[in-house]
Amino acid sequence: MTEDSIKQITLKVQRYNPEQDSTPHFQEFLVPVSRGTTVLEGLLYIKENLDSTLTFRTSCRMAICGSCGMLINNYPHLACHTQIEEFHSDTLTIKPLPNLPILKDLVTDLIPFFNTHKSIKPYTIRHETEEMENPTAEFTQTPQELETFLQFTYCVKCGICISACPTSASDKLFLGPQALAQCYRYCADNRDEGWQERFLLVDTDHGVWHCHLAGACSEACPKGLDPALAIQLLKRRLTSQAIGLRKKQQSSPVASPITETKAKVPFPEFTAKES
Repeated sequence: MTEDSIKQITLKVQRYNPEQDSTPHFQEFLVPVSRGTTVLEGLLYIKENLDSTLTFRTSCRMAICGSCGMLINNYPHLACHTQIEEFHSDTLTIKPLPNLPILKDLVTDLIPFFNTHKSIKPYTIRHETEEMENPTAEFTQTPQELETFLQFTYCVKCGICISACPTSASDKLFLGPQALAQCYRYCADNRDEGWQERFLLVDTDHGVWHCHLAGACSEACPKGLDPALAIQLLKRRLTSQAIGLRKKQQSSPVASPITETKAKVPFPEFTAKES
């Protein structure tokens, strides 16, 4: 890296320490950046060189864990996945994700978010309790069956869809796009039999029917998922069930034991033999 490739930009970071501050305020930092510098790297520079009290979350640094979601120039991003040069600006304003309680600086309280996720029972439910408790083999599933819900398995639970959702901003009881999309993910999985239990949880005023299809969740998702689509597909399943037109979903059977079909290839002799 040459000296000419480095320039200074201003990171205007929202600060808030509940033990000292009555309201959030902004603090400006001058940070050196070059081509490819991410917002997270800029924040790490501040913490390591300018102010060690700056608080934010980070873990994998490669857009997998979802820890570093924050509002950058009034739009939610993963800081590790967002390069500073994308904004074509000498000043970046960084705030914590909206629609979530602030703990300190850029750190939000994700406990309510995860509790909502847990409430829709995000795991495989089968009526065959013996097979679930003492599995003998996998449940079968074709590539076509997997494709119906595959994209929604890539959710990293960063909370960005919640922060972008206008309904989540106005209704604190709304389940939100993340939980509703995951509800669809499990209901669409032919290995699962828990759709009736989940339908009761989301078929409410603060559930699937409160989504107004703004589409902001899908636009903001850093992994390219489409939670808005999942919610509409979930609405279709609920409507079909209510009017008696829902097709019965056949649960996938347990796979047959694998049997050896090919003769084992013998190991070749060693080319170098002991004398």
